[in-house]
Amino acid sequence: MKQTIYLDNAATTRVRPEVVEAMIPYFTELYGNPSSVYEFASPAKQAITAARETIAGALGAKPQEIYFTGGGSESDNWALKATAEAYQAKGKHIITTKIEHHAILHTCEYLEKHGFEVTYLDVDEFGTVKLDELRKAIRPDTILISVMFANNEIGTIQPVKEIGAIAKEHGILFHTDAVQAFGHEPIDVDELNIDMLSASGHKLNGPKGVGFLYIRTGVKIRSFIHGGAQERKRRGGTENVPGIVGLGKATEIAMANLEENKEKEAKLRDYLIGRVLKEVPFTRLNGHPTERLSNNANFAFQFIEGESLLIMLDMDGICGSSGSACTSGSLDPSHVLLAIGLPHEIAHGSLRLTLSETNTKEEMDFVVESIKRIVERLRSMSPLYEDYMKKHGEAQ
Repeated sequence: MKQTIYLDNAATTRVRPEVVEAMIPYFTELYGNPSSVYEFASPAKQAITAARETIAGALGAKPQEIYFTGGGSESDNWALKATAEAYQAKGKHIITTKIEHHAILHTCEYLEKHGFEVTYLDVDEFGTVKLDELRKAIRPDTILISVMFANNEIGTIQPVKEIGAIAKEHGILFHTDAVQAFGHEPIDVDELNIDMLSASGHKLNGPKGVGFLYIRTGVKIRSFIHGGAQERKRRGGTENVPGIVGLGKATEIAMANLEENKEKEAKLRDYLIGRVLKEVPFTRLNGHPTERLSNNANFAFQFIEGESLLIMLDMDGICGSSGSACTSGSLDPSHVLLAIGLPHEIAHGSLRLTLSETNTKEEMDFVVESIKRIVERLRSMSPLYEDYMKKHGEAQ
């Protein structure tokens, strides 16, 4: 049986055994509805309260500012749509970036169809927001700035503190999609002037189908799901108690090991990046060289198609992903890679590898050797590569 080397932790993570263990009783023994008044429901209600307190503590927030959701996409939708509805009397202008997750971009498109204006900020070659352009984009009718904490494809960490300070200076709400960052980067919502923050359980070794939205006290955000008094009447529906318990436990473990995991992942990431850039010609690193998630390595290989690379890596037991959206049925390359200035033909040859603290140096060596062999094979079949080498010789 061939080994599996999982390097797609930005897509989802393995649920830790301790998390599963914490969840099981709320499926089988303590299965009461937390909204019920009898004693049997009390453990479920208490478990939700404990998870809320754990997550609030991880952010420097108050427990009553944490609202449980079905995941990061729901949290993003809630933050944008409910803010737009609540603050439209003040203005109908929203600022975001061209490299946001589609949960933000598609929600902005929805709002544009309902009378709102959205400014999509450019980023520099590393995927970093240009603060001077952010300032210039602010108008008297701007009600919200939404900029992701760290990019899900190229790993670039944004200057969140500076963005928060600009928003606060102008009296504008600041939302950040922290799905990739929560549990992996230290976040203090007061220090960073964050008014709303989205996160998802399955990005930090928790379960899928559960997340949360942090909403600062005083933000006039409206209810998102009607039909019940749950989540202080802002999100109706019976709570996903096992999922919430799992998210709380995953947060507890992630925060206890955050710095240790960051250090280990960054060391492996830098080793992987160093070898690939040195040993595979015509390759570039996408994203910021240093201000990036500790587990993210995103490459663009000239003269190949990323999808072919992924399929052949899979044959070697390596799980990665492409920056290209081709695998989801689109012929267009990643909007993120185009936004940082990559031409279509290079953006199509991208590979994202996202590590966990369980990966090893031996696995990285195996991955590098696989990439070298596969890229060489694919280029040998590429007319573009053949033409380039004829014109420029063997030297890069």
